[in-house]
Amino acid sequence: MSALSHVLALDLGGTSLRAGFAPLDAPAEFDAAERWAAPESAAALRDKVLGLVAARPQSAALAGIGITIPGLVEGTVSRWVPNLPFLDGIDLAELLGGAGVPVAAGNDAQMALLAEARLGAAAGLDDAILLAIGTGIGSSVLAGGRIVRGAHGAACSFGWASADVADPGEDRSGWLERQAAGRALDRLGRDAGLADGAALIEAARAGDRVASLAIHQVGAALGTTLAGAVALLDPQAVLLAGGVSEAIDVLGPPLRAALTRNLPPHLRPIEIRPGHFGARAGLVGAAVAAGLGPEWWRVR
Repeated sequence: MSALSHVLALDLGGTSLRAGFAPLDAPAEFDAAERWAAPESAAALRDKVLGLVAARPQSAALAGIGITIPGLVEGTVSRWVPNLPFLDGIDLAELLGGAGVPVAAGNDAQMALLAEARLGAAAGLDDAILLAIGTGIGSSVLAGGRIVRGAHGAACSFGWASADVADPGEDRSGWLERQAAGRALDRLGRDAGLADGAALIEAARAGDRVASLAIHQVGAALGTTLAGAVALLDPQAVLLAGGVSEAIDVLGPPLRAALTRNLPPHLRPIEIRPGHFGARAGLVGAAVAAGLGPEWWRVR
């Protein structure tokens, strides 16, 4: 490929679409990245992407497209996206085929871990877990140098982990998401008489007892369920990403206490570290995947 070859990275979330062009040989160095409201249909997504491709500088040859979605992807087929149901059953490679380049598609958390494993906080590791805690909980696992995808691309859906045998379940979100993701923090904040989860976190930082107890509840749920994943996989590190991970100063102590309480001694020292790319991890991962092609999940 020419040194001028670029890739187009697309990070599609439940409420927004971020996109940017990056050099093929420097996928974390975007020429520019922009954000828009999430498209309201598959056709709108196609038209937006093809418009971006058509408007790119002609000096930048397009080598590939990488796209993340907040749901289940099998190959390049979007199987189940709770927040964007219009994508269910859509083959993203076919949808974006008008661009004339290969398309790599994947779950947002899996591609976030790809970015961290190639260029960030998990560089050099063969075994790691990533938790991306935002509105929901995304998760991914690096095992033996490969992103674990499972039989249908749905492996490591950690937001559905449960530590409550009496929980009745829910079709659109898992137990842990309902205990510890952004929506749970917002609910706990309102229960405490505050505006939202961000206000709850700030109150806990200021030493408010009610807020601190609520945050302890969230951290304990995360640590208890994470212990099961650590015991199963024996990773070298756990990476925290997403907006809620920025509250690790108040979430960290109860998370660590619950993790330690539920692990055998030889696994208790597991390192918990922040992701390097933060909110950009999905976008960077999409750029990396665009350059690697259909087997982007082979990290090592």
